[in-house]
Amino acid sequence: MINLKDYFDPVSIEKHGLENLSGNAGFPHNTVIHTENITISDLSNFRVVLIGVPDGRNSPDPGSSAAPDVIRQQLYSLARIPGKTKMADLGNMKQGMSFADTIAGLTDVLTGLISENIFPVIIGGSSALVTAIDRSFTLLNSGYTLLSVDPRIDYSNNPDSFDSMNYLNKITGNSKSTFRHYINIGYQTYLNDQQVLNRFSRRHSEMVRIGDVRQAVYLMEPLFRDSDAAVFDISAVRQSDAPGTAMPSPNGFYGEEICLLARYAGISDNLKVFGLFDVNPGLDNRNQTTGLAAQILWFLLEGFSQKQYETPLLSNNNTGRFIRYHVRLTDLEEDLIFVKSNLTERWWIELKDENNQNTYISCSHDDYLKANRNEVPDKWVLASGRLKS
Repeated sequence: MINLKDYFDPVSIEKHGLENLSGNAGFPHNTVIHTENITISDLSNFRVVLIGVPDGRNSPDPGSSAAPDVIRQQLYSLARIPGKTKMADLGNMKQGMSFADTIAGLTDVLTGLISENIFPVIIGGSSALVTAIDRSFTLLNSGYTLLSVDPRIDYSNNPDSFDSMNYLNKITGNSKSTFRHYINIGYQTYLNDQQVLNRFSRRHSEMVRIGDVRQAVYLMEPLFRDSDAAVFDISAVRQSDAPGTAMPSPNGFYGEEICLLARYAGISDNLKVFGLFDVNPGLDNRNQTTGLAAQILWFLLEGFSQKQYETPLLSNNNTGRFIRYHVRLTDLEEDLIFVKSNLTERWWIELKDENNQNTYISCSHDDYLKANRNEVPDKWVLASGRLKS
């Protein structure tokens, strides 16, 4: 396991400990905090760890390096997370001499945590840090799905550049990467190159425009359930709700909507790492953006505390926890098989993978109703295309 002193600077309670809720009611009450006086020697007892990464290099927004400290201050002023989830705040990662050094250090930390089934929550810093997530899954030889809540697909047709605006170039261009599938929630068409959108569509990526998301936010929950890593760019929130970022947009999610998406990330029983990036306190208005960022993290952790691990049980027909529905469609040779949880009322589609083994794609009740109208759900079409390719 990682040695905290090698990678992290301790949290300064004097600087961050502004609690509006006193005693047991405050967020720090059920969080062990790495400070000058408290050293965490064993992380195996924790399920969630907070990691500040104050590095805004390789980004048009170097001011994001100040975000972890200010977000932490806002987070500590909120209420404690319900339940008994054991959490730790490891402090801020020591910045490397170069950005590549920071990526290497973060990769080491994430690889160690994920391998021990500890859920890391990264407080950035810029989106360029996502490449450390990719390297971690690759070192673990684990295929993964990356979900981003971002108004832009961070990919460029210029292969020679690398920064927070095109980190997907590094990931998709690396033949050794175990990256398998990309999901974007909330992209804004007028901010994206149509050729880039077409490129990712050909990869069977799932991309949902901001307007479609806002019409039915609840349909985003299955996307989080199938993701291994989720990263939020604060510029996905409209400028009136989150002005503190270098590239704001007048359109985007409301604060309540982005917090709901964060809760969906928290309750996902497949998600292994989460990151919140591109907050710039220097561009903020009375801590409006950093306050929202803290609430995003709070809803993520609140969702995590209520997580139900159902995916490993789906193939077991004897638990009595699930109901299977077979739906015949005229355009398909075989029935579509839907699986519903009696406990959480979540839905999945059962498919065969390249090895003829059952695999389960998260879906919604709406997909089941669509199949009953003799319509092939888009979920099935995209998943079948990925499995065949």
